[in-house]
Amino acid sequence: MRVVSVVGARPNFVKIAPVIEAMKDIGLIETVLVHTGQHYDYLMSRAFFEDLAIPDPDFHLGIGAGTHAEQTAKVMVQFEQVLEPTKCDFVLVVGDTNSTMAAALTAVKLGIPVVHVEAGLRSFDRSMPEEINRLVTDAIADHLFTPSTDADDNLQREGVPAEKIHFVGNVMIDTLLKYQAAARDRDAATHVGLTPKDYAVLTLHRPSNVDSRDTFSRIIDAVEAVQREIPVVFPVHPRARYQIAALALEERLAALTGLRLIEPLGYLDFLSLQMDARFVMTDSGGIQEETTVLDVPCLTLRGRTERPVTVTVGTNEVVGTNPDCIRESVRAILGNRWKRGRVPPRWDGKASERITGVLLSLSDQGRRTVVHS
Repeated sequence: MRVVSVVGARPNFVKIAPVIEAMKDIGLIETVLVHTGQHYDYLMSRAFFEDLAIPDPDFHLGIGAGTHAEQTAKVMVQFEQVLEPTKCDFVLVVGDTNSTMAAALTAVKLGIPVVHVEAGLRSFDRSMPEEINRLVTDAIADHLFTPSTDADDNLQREGVPAEKIHFVGNVMIDTLLKYQAAARDRDAATHVGLTPKDYAVLTLHRPSNVDSRDTFSRIIDAVEAVQREIPVVFPVHPRARYQIAALALEERLAALTGLRLIEPLGYLDFLSLQMDARFVMTDSGGIQEETTVLDVPCLTLRGRTERPVTVTVGTNEVVGTNPDCIRESVRAILGNRWKRGRVPPRWDGKASERITGVLLSLSDQGRRTVVHS
C-alpha cells in the first residue's frame, strides 16, 4: 500500500510524526510525505522535523505565506502535480489547516480516497477559518479517524455513515507520551530564567485575537494583572509579533516587567515549558489537549473550543478574552481551587497503531472486492 501524507503547519508536524512511524513499523505501507510549506521558517517547521525525527519530505511545495484563498489555491495547483504521477491508495491529511483542506480537495477531484486524521472536531463557530477547513475536509473524506467520542457524535449528526468513522484516539498524545522524558531533560524553564511551577505560559496566534486591536488590548489588560502575581512567558508566534508592531503595542508590552517575550520554541522545549508551568493561557487547540494530559491548568482565550472533552474531563476552561474572567480564573488557580482532570479514553499513545490497523483492513477489503468482482 502507498499512502501520501500531507503536512503544512506546525500542528500538522506533531500529528503526522507518530503516524509515519507506525506505518513504517508495519512494513507493509510505503509512505510519501508532502510538505506544503505553509509554515516555512526554522522555528515553525524545520525544528519540529528535527525534534520529532520526521523524515525529510519527499516533496516540498514551498507555498509560503498568503491569504486563505492564495494558500489554498497554491496547494491545490502544486499538489495536483505531485499526485498525478504518484500512484497511491490513500491521501492522508491531519488537522484543520489550509493545507489539510486543499490537499483533501485535490485528492477527491482526482478520485483518490482521503483519510482525515483528527476528524469530527467542531467549535460551531464558522468565523474560525479552521472550522471551515474541518467541515469541508470531513464532508469529502472517505475515512474519518476521530480523537474523541464527541467527534464521533458530531459526524453522526452530520449524516456521515458509521462505517466511515473510526474512533482511534489522539495522535498528538502519541507524540507527547513518546517525548515526555526527553522534554523534561530540556529544563526549558530554567534556561529562560524561570522557576518551575512558578510561572505561567501565554500563547496567541489566532486572527480573532491578534488582528483586532480591541481584543488584543483586552488580553493585554488581563496579562498586565496576571504578571503582577506570577511571571508570564510569551513565546511569540510570527503572526502575533507582526501584529504587535502593526498595532503599535510594543511599548505597552515592554512596560510589563513580569512578562517575558521570547522566540517561538521547538516541540521539545515548548513541551518542557508547559510541563513545568503553573498554568497556561492560550488560544491553541493542541495545547488544550496537551495540558489535559500533563495535568496543567489551561485557560482558553476564546469564546468556544472544538475540543470540549478537555473541558468536560480535562484541566481546561474556556474563559474568552474578558479581563475580569481571566483574572478570576487565575485567582482560582493560584488559590489551589482549580479542578483536577483525567485523561480521555484512547489518549494512550496507541492512536497511530490503530490508524495503521484500519488502513491495512481497508486495503484488504479493497483487494477482496477486486478479486470477487
